[in-house]
Amino acid sequence: MQASTDITTTYAKRFEAVLAYIDGNLDGDLSVEALSRVANFSKFHFHRQFVAYVGVPVARYVQLIRLRQAARRLASRAPCSVFDAALDAGFDSPEAFSRAFKRAFGIAPSAFRQRPNWHIWSATFVVPYVSRKLTMQVQIVDFSEVHVAALEHSGPPGLLNESVRKFIDWRKQSGQAPVASSRTFGIPHGNPDTMPEDEFRFDICAEIDEPVKPNGYGVREFVIQGGRCAVVRHSGSTDHIGETIYPIYRDWLPASGEELRDHPLFFHYLSVYPETPQDEWQTDIYIPLV
Repeated sequence: MQASTDITTTYAKRFEAVLAYIDGNLDGDLSVEALSRVANFSKFHFHRQFVAYVGVPVARYVQLIRLRQAARRLASRAPCSVFDAALDAGFDSPEAFSRAFKRAFGIAPSAFRQRPNWHIWSATFVVPYVSRKLTMQVQIVDFSEVHVAALEHSGPPGLLNESVRKFIDWRKQSGQAPVASSRTFGIPHGNPDTMPEDEFRFDICAEIDEPVKPNGYGVREFVIQGGRCAVVRHSGSTDHIGETIYPIYRDWLPASGEELRDHPLFFHYLSVYPETPQDEWQTDIYIPLV
């Protein structure tokens, strides 16, 4: 039994190395020949084993991951044309790219570029291995209640950073929730992808160990309730956090047998800005359960 376990672990590590190689070399040679060398398998056996482990053929997986990167580039602030995105994703023509993009995401790349809809993107874009890997990373924890100072943002999500700056000013002025020693949380009230912008609310929170002093910032105190939670870590910019959130509800929750508690999900921000680059941010997402 131990020998079988060791073989399975070694096998998984070889494929994890291949998938990490793909993520880090999307502009390079990702042919079956090249990847089989990374895995140290024969070309013939590698392709069959890749399909069994990941759920799709090598070429399809590479295309999906390149399409995911193309979607991020199209939605980024840096100018990126559909033509450039097509070339970056390895397509010979914008037309072929547009067809593949629409099949994967349900929307044309030009329309997505003008108005990125991460709700549609996350709800329709499924890579079998990625969904399976996410399920494996979900943990059930007992979260202890936390007393926090909070500033409510009300209005368009695009203006949330202005409220964040205001909250940072309060932290610096009051000295009550120093970043170095106080955890930082965020609580969205509603889904910004599906609700009217003017109805969106978001609590920006920091852990405190004493009552909030009177202030002119609108900062108040309340308690983030304790209890059982599913927690999964999101890596990278929170602009794309829906990419991690939606599969939890779409894939993990129905198969888990768990039930949601009547409390909004919340975020625990593990990285400090601007010291940590956005692509290295770590955020734990808590889904309250019964």
